[in-house]
Amino acid sequence: MTADLRLFSLAGRTALVTGASRGIGRAIALGLAAAGADLLLAGRPASHRDTADAVAALGRDCRLVDVDLADPLAARDAAAAVARDTTVDVLVNNAGIIDRDEVLSVAPQDWARVLDVNLSSLFFLSQQLAAPMAARGHGKVVNVASLLSFQGGVRVAAYTASKHAVAGLTRAMANELAPHGVQVNAIAPGYIATDNTRALRDDPDRCRAITERIPAGRWGTPEDLVGTAVFLAAPASDYVNGHVLVVDGGWMAR
Repeated sequence: MTADLRLFSLAGRTALVTGASRGIGRAIALGLAAAGADLLLAGRPASHRDTADAVAALGRDCRLVDVDLADPLAARDAAAAVARDTTVDVLVNNAGIIDRDEVLSVAPQDWARVLDVNLSSLFFLSQQLAAPMAARGHGKVVNVASLLSFQGGVRVAAYTASKHAVAGLTRAMANELAPHGVQVNAIAPGYIATDNTRALRDDPDRCRAITERIPAGRWGTPEDLVGTAVFLAAPASDYVNGHVLVVDGGWMAR
């Protein structure tokens, strides 16, 4: 028996990806396009044009959605506008920021900014785009969580709080949307070489300690997450609901 690769095809589907200008979001957007999806890239257009050009080079349609994800209500309104004229089959909530500071020194505005981008905008985007998915009886929401959805971390209180909340929200959304044919799941990346982890990689002692704990013996790359994203966006995952799938080279198993 041979595998039915149609289970992993996104032909005829449209996916909206946030934070696709670089790193994990860009890799996921290109992976979805390679699997056959047309793309909407949500964020600041100037930063997403290179990704849009790369999607077009794969033969897929691509539109830019101008939205400031630091403003949750703007995210809500942008998603509502998209939903009025576009059938979005897959939503990938990837956009996220991190602020590094001691717990006792975190400023209120920095706390709020991280929660607004990482959690509140994610929720309102999902609320607006999952409603028509539920009405149609099918759709996929893929949230990007973190190892810090399970652990506390150091000097990243707001980020940790937001990513714990993303994991919980993924399960809460799945409970309500699964009966309507919408699967909500999350990817929890391990230590991936991106701009968000540059501070860790630039610290020789911290970088070495992290690498030594990873059974795979290396940091991940954004491309290591593509297969998981395609799986959670495709028909292959139609009976997967409320799961946080860790892609970490074995870190959590150590």
